Amino acid sequence: MILAIPSPLAVALGIATAAAYGFAAAAGARLSRKATQWALGLAWLLHAAVLGHGLIGSEPKFGFAPALSVTAWLVLTVYAVESRMYPQLKVRRALAWLGAAAVLLAILFPGTPLHVSASPWLPLHLALGIASYGLFGAAVVHAWLITRAEKQIRLATEPQGGVPLLTLERLTFRFVMAGFVLLSATLLAGLLFSETLYGASVRGWKWDHKTVFSVLAWMSFAVLLIGRVRFGWRGRTARRVLYAGSALLLLSYVGSRFVLEVVLARGAT
Repeated sequence: MILAIPSPLAVALGIATAAAYGFAAAAGARLSRKATQWALGLAWLLHAAVLGHGLIGSEPKFGFAPALSVTAWLVLTVYAVESRMYPQLKVRRALAWLGAAAVLLAILFPGTPLHVSASPWLPLHLALGIASYGLFGAAVVHAWLITRAEKQIRLATEPQGGVPLLTLERLTFRFVMAGFVLLSATLLAGLLFSETLYGASVRGWKWDHKTVFSVLAWMSFAVLLIGRVRFGWRGRTARRVLYAGSALLLLSYVGSRFVLEVVLARGAT
């Protein structure tokens, strides 16, 4: 799986990436929109190089910080695509700071080796899970944009001209739906193929913190989508459920791995 390896080259790439993100964030207010996009694009490419370098490692590793790093890169990838269609999106600086923090965190906490008995299919399983993280992360960013736009409208602090609220809302739920599909596939694979993925000693779901929080997150997103279709949920109610589900999903892998790697100083199990 994509990972951060604490080799001199990986550390140098990581520092250069964080510096590029930091420059894009700090200088974004003084540069033109096009110049800021170029700076952010360079940081994004360096970030991709950091993640790509991890694929060459001889000993696969993964952990909470590499998961956050990949998630941040995926969210930035979504923004890069969307900004072509909706140039009014104004989250470049916030996403740049997010990218810088994620890369630095992955340098400090590069993860732990995957279990020796794990299947070669495990990276695909992890990729599905992290992809769902990225899609829900994009949904959260859009929900935050809706909140900010509503506040600006109430306070009349900014003239009209941003992305319409209805468009932002549609995009938010599209990301939620796509993330829900990937999260469902991840959980289903864990249930049906746990012995293949993790070794003969694991059968069915292992009801640890990761599984419990993942199922709770899945239920939250299912309620959100049902509420949207059946009752027309939107606005603050929908955003609260989205934030709650995203927090539970964050706790499922990132939270449990943080406790194992940092608090308890234990390796992969």
